[in-house]
Amino acid sequence: MWARTLLSAPRAVCSRGQILPSKRRLSSQATGADNILNLAINRNTKVIYQGFTGRAATANARDTIAYGTNVVGGVAPKKGGTTHLDLPVFNTVSEAMASVKPDATAVFVPAQRAGKAIEEAIAAEVPLVVAVAEHIPVHDMLRVQQLLRTQSKSRLVGPNCPGIIAPEECRIGIMPYQQFRRGKVGIVSKSGTLSYEAVGATSAEGLGQSIVVGCGGDLLPGTTLRDGLELFYEHEGTEGVILIGEIGGMAEFHAAESIRQYRERTKNPKPIVAMVAGRTAPEGKTMGHAGALLAAGDQGAEAKAKALSEAGALVVPHPGFFGVEMKRLLEGGKV
Repeated sequence: MWARTLLSAPRAVCSRGQILPSKRRLSSQATGADNILNLAINRNTKVIYQGFTGRAATANARDTIAYGTNVVGGVAPKKGGTTHLDLPVFNTVSEAMASVKPDATAVFVPAQRAGKAIEEAIAAEVPLVVAVAEHIPVHDMLRVQQLLRTQSKSRLVGPNCPGIIAPEECRIGIMPYQQFRRGKVGIVSKSGTLSYEAVGATSAEGLGQSIVVGCGGDLLPGTTLRDGLELFYEHEGTEGVILIGEIGGMAEFHAAESIRQYRERTKNPKPIVAMVAGRTAPEGKTMGHAGALLAAGDQGAEAKAKALSEAGALVVPHPGFFGVEMKRLLEGGKV
């Protein structure tokens, strides 16, 4: 058998209802329990686009609308009052909030301006902000992180991530939705590519996915592996959880502590299958995005896998095992 996962107490979340508001108070996005519910997207989630009339947003919106997502408009400065894709265009996010009351915004703005766009969405109190852009300046994301910590209305997914999807109901981001299937496995991942592998493996076993959260690999993510776990612990549409980490950073250790605490307090905990990418990376090499960089002092992939295993997750060596092992555990198999 393979190794097994460690993090902190979640809050109960609803299953398939509307995105719910939460009380406003000072909060840390590092725990973020106030607005974990904002990740529980479904067919009723109303979505807008920032940068709506741009080429990338237009192409993505067409696909997303065809998929069945409830897109209700978008934002494009100086183009307010017009329509695009037969939907209303607003000058600002605040105007969109007042008119169509979105639950989520997809930020399709170039990296140099994406930080400001995220700030605008937070200021307008959009419950869920999804930013897919790579290479947003770190200084801009430091400011965004500070804003996130002074409020509890808005939750950020990303940046540098594929987004979030409730298969066959709602897609916000760039996930290649063709192989996603409505089902019962929640997936939270640093790696977009490996999350698609997990989707393929669970779809092949007939399990499908409830919600898939792509955290992204940036140094300053709005939503972490831990946050994704805390959504899935109480999410009624989720029966099992897949977690995919990477060699760099500390998020996997935080996730491991969460799993340990969850299993200690829960009579019948949901099975958790995990993988840490980079266990065979050559020592001294740095590869990929921030989540894959092994910095001085980092403990590396093997230590993360050990922590996850000791916390109670089943750690597999390859994404091809996700489907068969999750199916075995859901049928009563042992870790």
